[in-house]
Amino acid sequence: MTGTGSPRAREKAAPRFAIIGAGMSGILSAIKLREAGITDFTVYEKADRVGGTWRENTYPGVACDVPSHLYSYSFALNPDWSHPYSPGAEIQAYFERVAADHGLDAHIRYGDAVESCRFADHRWHLETAAGVRDEVDFVIAATGVLHRPVVPDIEGLESFAGARFHSARWDHSVPLAGRRIGVIGTGSTAVQIVSALVDEVGHLDLFQRTAQWVLPQMNAPFTDEEKSGFREHPERMAELHENLSRLFADGFSNAVVDADSPQMKMIEEACRQNLEQTVVDPDLRERLRPDYRAACKRLIVSTDFYEAIQRPNAELVTAGIERIEPAGVRTADGRLHELDVLVLATGFDAGAFMRPMSVMGRDGLDLDVAWSPRPNAYLSVSIPGFPNLFMLNGPNGPVGNFSLIEVAELQLAYILQLVDRVRAGERREICATTAAMERFEAERVAAASKTVWVTGCRSWYLDDRGVPASWPWPFDRFREAMRAPAIDDFEIA
Repeated sequence: MTGTGSPRAREKAAPRFAIIGAGMSGILSAIKLREAGITDFTVYEKADRVGGTWRENTYPGVACDVPSHLYSYSFALNPDWSHPYSPGAEIQAYFERVAADHGLDAHIRYGDAVESCRFADHRWHLETAAGVRDEVDFVIAATGVLHRPVVPDIEGLESFAGARFHSARWDHSVPLAGRRIGVIGTGSTAVQIVSALVDEVGHLDLFQRTAQWVLPQMNAPFTDEEKSGFREHPERMAELHENLSRLFADGFSNAVVDADSPQMKMIEEACRQNLEQTVVDPDLRERLRPDYRAACKRLIVSTDFYEAIQRPNAELVTAGIERIEPAGVRTADGRLHELDVLVLATGFDAGAFMRPMSVMGRDGLDLDVAWSPRPNAYLSVSIPGFPNLFMLNGPNGPVGNFSLIEVAELQLAYILQLVDRVRAGERREICATTAAMERFEAERVAAASKTVWVTGCRSWYLDDRGVPASWPWPFDRFREAMRAPAIDDFEIA
């Protein structure tokens, strides 16, 4: 696969795009490029089907903590969600259906990861693991945020004699019924696994390093009448989507960026009451009580975790893990927790973004050098020195407090305006200026000091300085920033 021939021919040809990743953002990018009249593009996907995180995370209980009718493309609203917060298999099926409805398979190269991107002569030169070479005018990195699992550095981990796997690499061939299961971690994934498995397994140990606040969540299934109403009156879905967007912004997204807001205090009180009214045993209740404010870490939402961890066959283990042995987990109190299966619900490398792909920008600038000591991008979409390369849900974007589909839709509309600037003129390259990115970063760091994320906890939101790597302002400010590019913040060459 190669690009269009001579430089003169390329100047007259429509621009060619590469989209890296066929998850939520990659599917969106392909659909919107075609809507914009751009049909010369290839989507490079390392796996054998679309879906991204919903393809890779198939653990028991996997679900989204954003309401389904909001976690949907605005142009492909779904009347058939089973629940207000739907399970992962339904979300995966939704993305597969949207991709099929738009005929994207013809544009997707499956099973071939992009290993390198190099900018030279106004174009990006790509090479894949299979040795395919491509030349394109623009690259859209839709590589996701949480896609590289973190395996904890625990002594003896490799020595465990039973089945062992990360939650994002669930081994469905391993039988679980009646067996002894250990889960390391207490984030959203671990909570969902515990709730889903506790009534199936013989015994379940949850190894907790840090307690988490849990917000109660109602999730009664939609009735057939409700789903029929959505199908017959699609305007109801559109209205629900907009209402949920506003409620989510006002009730949660805007609360976490103002630690002293009334909404934040309401969330904290709801979490406190959930703990105190649901957990009966006072010792267990105190071990489940965090010593930091609600939403300082990513807030857990669950209908039944507290009930699940109180089952007779469940145990919350708060003694530190000393090492892993062939028979199980040895904790600091000397006790051996004998296990048949060990699940690592230990999260992802939140700073990986496009890595491990090698990316070389203008004049041979290495992305690893540009991102030392930490990833950064102007408005999370453009990196100085890397022309015509755009990211969806890139560094320091609204990963912790908005629906990522809504974010990606706004970002892509913004990116297409930048692309139009190049297509309409004689210039060939566009990227943010260093001054614009440094100004944005200074403003972002200052605003982050007012968020709940800096009120006294350690979380994957925080970078190496302890600064939240996220958007620290209300949703309306993000919408406004994405409405139209401030063109003076960009270098056009």
